[in-house]
Amino acid sequence: MQETEAVQSSKEAVAQPRAEWAVLLGIAAAVSLVHLATNGRYGFHRDEFQFLSDARHLDWGFVAYPPLTPLLERISLEVFGLSLMGLRLFSVCAQAVAIVVTGLMARELGGNRLAQATAAIAVALSPLPLFNGTEFQYTSFDFLWWVLIAWFTIRLLKTENPRWWLGIGAVVGLGLLTKYSIVFFIAGVLGGLVLSQARRYFLSRWFWGGIALALLICLPNFLWQVGHGFISYQFLQHIHIRDVGQGRANGFLRDQFLICVNLFAAPLWVGGLVSFLRNRRYRMLAWMYLIPLALFVLAKGRGYYMAAAYPMLLAMGAAAAERWVTSLPKLGRRAVEAVFFAGLAVCGAYIWALILPLQSAGPLREFALKNNGDLREEFGWNEMVRTVAGIRDSLPPEQQAGVGVLVGNYGEQGAIEMLGPAYHLPLPISMTNSAWLRGYPAEPPSALIVLGFSAESANRAFTGCRLAGHNGNSEGIKNEESQSNPDIFVCGGPRLPWPEFWKKYQSFG
Repeated sequence: MQETEAVQSSKEAVAQPRAEWAVLLGIAAAVSLVHLATNGRYGFHRDEFQFLSDARHLDWGFVAYPPLTPLLERISLEVFGLSLMGLRLFSVCAQAVAIVVTGLMARELGGNRLAQATAAIAVALSPLPLFNGTEFQYTSFDFLWWVLIAWFTIRLLKTENPRWWLGIGAVVGLGLLTKYSIVFFIAGVLGGLVLSQARRYFLSRWFWGGIALALLICLPNFLWQVGHGFISYQFLQHIHIRDVGQGRANGFLRDQFLICVNLFAAPLWVGGLVSFLRNRRYRMLAWMYLIPLALFVLAKGRGYYMAAAYPMLLAMGAAAAERWVTSLPKLGRRAVEAVFFAGLAVCGAYIWALILPLQSAGPLREFALKNNGDLREEFGWNEMVRTVAGIRDSLPPEQQAGVGVLVGNYGEQGAIEMLGPAYHLPLPISMTNSAWLRGYPAEPPSALIVLGFSAESANRAFTGCRLAGHNGNSEGIKNEESQSNPDIFVCGGPRLPWPEFWKKYQSFG
């Protein structure tokens, strides 16, 4: 009898983790399927065109970002070709993994199935994680690295096995190859060590091994930056000044509630932060949140920069909430759960309607396009390239042979480079970001089709300009291309010699 009970208990112990895995994988799969069903609905985003262009010119660094994201894009191009679904598949996978890992963090922190599912659903229904699955952006992978670092740190503190520092170091290295802002999270990790009992790991050879591994992984990019005068630092300075000047850094603390996390999940992450602060073993994770938060406030960072720090707080908050709710009478427990999940779902439905292209036509489409500027940037690129090709074809034959296409931003540059071959257009000439580093043609064109310039700026930079067409979209979507300098010109060469022109007109964007 005792043997039978022992066998039964063992089977239940094995079945429980399997059931928990099934729940987490089911949540991640459901979100992934929604992305796969909607991601091909409109077109490429202007940022995606920059990644596509850089993916064709692989290097150990790029002006706007480290090399990992263009490398993943190159893999996507080789496997899927120029496919929206293929392009965004890696982003969908990254979001799915982050959802599952959030649930696993809740498990490590003592949460059972309810806590794990709650934490995973809260991430799945939050704005920034959801957005990360809709486009191919470096934020998608940066988000995953922050979540993995938090998970490995929880494993380190729970098991007291210092070998986890190698895992942390490896992911830190990948993070440094993805988005430089991860240095703020690294500051949180190091500060958390100093300010908690985990400071003993400073004496561990595994900690220093993790640091060495991270530095080794990111060394090629560092050497690239040295060779290019740390041009990415100049880029980041320029972008930061622009963002602050345009007010994009305003409302940072407000955005922690409205952009980073589902608003109805705020009690979870606030409770998670308090629980981390009160727990001696895991206090380091509280500092891993508070230190980057303070640094971003002081540096005037944008609100979404902190989004990846919230899954660990949600995991701890869900575990603590589960313990509290199970102590309530059955009726009270059911009422709390019903109110919470209903509120989470209502907020989540609004977020999904705002961020996802749920409809090709109809009220949901109009709502999303009215309120989501990123979706509006997915319209008009094919029409732009077709218009440029038409202008080229309208030129006299002798002028067509020597005409070039000069663009004003990286979206135009990537669109001409990726979509232009179908119309036999030449490679675009661009002074923005890494395209500027690649230079202008060895034999500069005698005539230029110029995009992204106002009439005044075009006449100031080039000779003999005339209006030749307009850049927009047939659906009347108001976006950057249709509203900012939509005129297209045919011009002669630049007024300055090409080397001087190239130096003067370098731009960051």
